[in-house]
Amino acid sequence: MKSEKLLKYGDSSNPKRVKAALNKAKAKWTDRGWVVPGNLRLYSLRLIKLPLIKLVGGNFNCSNNQLTSLKNAPKLVGGNFNCSRNQLTSLINIPKSIGRSFNCSSNKLISLKNAPKLVSGNFSCSSNQLTTLEGAPKFIDGNFNCVNNQLTSLQGCPKFVGNNFKCSSNQLESLMSLPQTISGNFSCHSNQLGSLEDAPKLVGGDFNCNSNKLVSLEGAPKFIGGNLNCYYNKLTSLKNAPEFISGNIYF
Repeated sequence: MKSEKLLKYGDSSNPKRVKAALNKAKAKWTDRGWVVPGNLRLYSLRLIKLPLIKLVGGNFNCSNNQLTSLKNAPKLVGGNFNCSRNQLTSLINIPKSIGRSFNCSSNKLISLKNAPKLVSGNFSCSSNQLTTLEGAPKFIDGNFNCVNNQLTSLQGCPKFVGNNFKCSSNQLESLMSLPQTISGNFSCHSNQLGSLEDAPKLVGGDFNCNSNKLVSLEGAPKFIGGNLNCYYNKLTSLKNAPEFISGNIYF
């Protein structure tokens, strides 16, 4: 009886709120778990373990709990999947495909192994303990955010990002492995970069490389559709600045 209750409502110090959330979502119990036609919001319910969920047709939000594992997470999510602000150390049990955006920021992840392979929206893995991006999706239609980790390289990063790419506040010494075109903004500020070699050749929005150790702009993009921000480096001139900048240079 207890094990069945755990499957149905998970492990929480506030099970009434879990039941209320499932009722609000019009969830239906099956022998393989809950089926939710729309959104399921299990946000901030003091969950230690998820209830068994088979399918969520809309958005799934289990953020701001005390989860150390995604056991019992839905196998299919038609919208966004948000598991941020937990204590996750692994992405085991994540669906291989997410209908829209995926957010696993503010956990204790050291690896993106088992991350979804296809994300149609944004992908955020910021504020973890990542030392590598191996396992990240190769194609992201929206924004990619790996800010505030412990990355020393971008090896394993997506090959295509449809909008903004943010890798600031890490320990990057190189921009090797980046896509050569970024449609939106690119931010690599607050790292340990001594060179812009291997930077994208085309950035559709702003390019922010402030607070690094740059002594030259050699390797900077040829085209920047917004502003170039290179404050707080060791630059003495703007030699090798981009050939075309639509906005301003902040030097």
